[in-house]
Amino acid sequence: MEFSRRNLLKIAGFGALVITFLPRVAMAAKNSLESLRTGVQPGNKTRLVIETALRPSYSISYPQNQLVINISNCANDSSVKSNIASGCMIRSVTNSQAGDSLRITANLSSHVAEIPKKQIMILEPTGDNKYRLVIDFAASKNTTNTTTTAAATTNPTKGRKPVIVIDAGHGGKDPGAIGKNGTKEKDIVLRVAKKLKTRLDESGYKTILTRDKDVFLNLDTRAGIAEKNHADLFLSLHANANPSRNVKGFSLYTLNKKASDEEARKLAEAENASDKIDVDGFSKFEPDIRNALSALQQHAVAELSMEFANGAFKSFRNQKIEQQPGPNVRQAPFAVLRATVPGALIELGHLSNVAEEKLLKSDSHQNKLVRAISRTISGYKFDV
Repeated sequence: MEFSRRNLLKIAGFGALVITFLPRVAMAAKNSLESLRTGVQPGNKTRLVIETALRPSYSISYPQNQLVINISNCANDSSVKSNIASGCMIRSVTNSQAGDSLRITANLSSHVAEIPKKQIMILEPTGDNKYRLVIDFAASKNTTNTTTTAAATTNPTKGRKPVIVIDAGHGGKDPGAIGKNGTKEKDIVLRVAKKLKTRLDESGYKTILTRDKDVFLNLDTRAGIAEKNHADLFLSLHANANPSRNVKGFSLYTLNKKASDEEARKLAEAENASDKIDVDGFSKFEPDIRNALSALQQHAVAELSMEFANGAFKSFRNQKIEQQPGPNVRQAPFAVLRATVPGALIELGHLSNVAEEKLLKSDSHQNKLVRAISRTISGYKFDV
């Protein structure tokens, strides 16, 4: 029986909560190539292993009789060579620098169609091994020339529509951040969420808002809406604040038990504290009522979440939306992201910055944000 990453997430049931470490990802530091290995696996599959110092962010394309892997923000080491295993499809492997990316080109004995996600994995460091991008593949039955990438445009399938839950942060008695001119975070993110829903609905997705009016919801209630609706993606929208009014720009976050940096930790604490204003007290995730996810499920959630976040970063930059200085994607233990549903938290900008407060209130900038997010979704590969 074959499993997609989406099926892997269903094994423990949609009520399970992520409580253990999710795989750590590369931050702002430059990645580097450590080794290249090839081999042959059962079922006559060829294996290519790319070892890097940090967790790789990659895309794959499939020119005729080639497999090309680009690893972003990664330095090549021309001294790294691969011995070609006997019986594998790979005839030769070259590694080169392409801008700030590492490019691995495997020349093959025959064409390979797009490799299923279940045959691509990133292994965590163990012993003397660092991060390893492992790709298993076999010859394609259809030799038509195909070129695609891991971030290629994907529209909803004719079968089940991908389900996307959009969470407008804060609401009701919780205003969130408040700008110098009185702009409330809860109002800005709700306007953007509604615009995004309209655009996604028109594109054929099934889109659900956690709130469509000014009401307060607990963080676990928001995550629960995604679980209950068997969502394929959960997006929590926020607008940031910073003690320095000069700081501005968007930022992207995925779930990790350990924050990637001090700023991410403080932001997670601030967002998680929103439950404390509820009369029922802070919602706690007690260990005895949590269902631990398998390592395989954690891997699937983390990979899907990072795929979206990396795609979102590119889309925001393509729309010329200013980024907050720092890593492309950060991690922190956001309670609202603690679910079996892949997701990300998007800080749309800073209300504490007067110029950006004005920008976030404008329809034109909100529409630009919506375009960036919707284009990310159209390029995100759903396993449905």
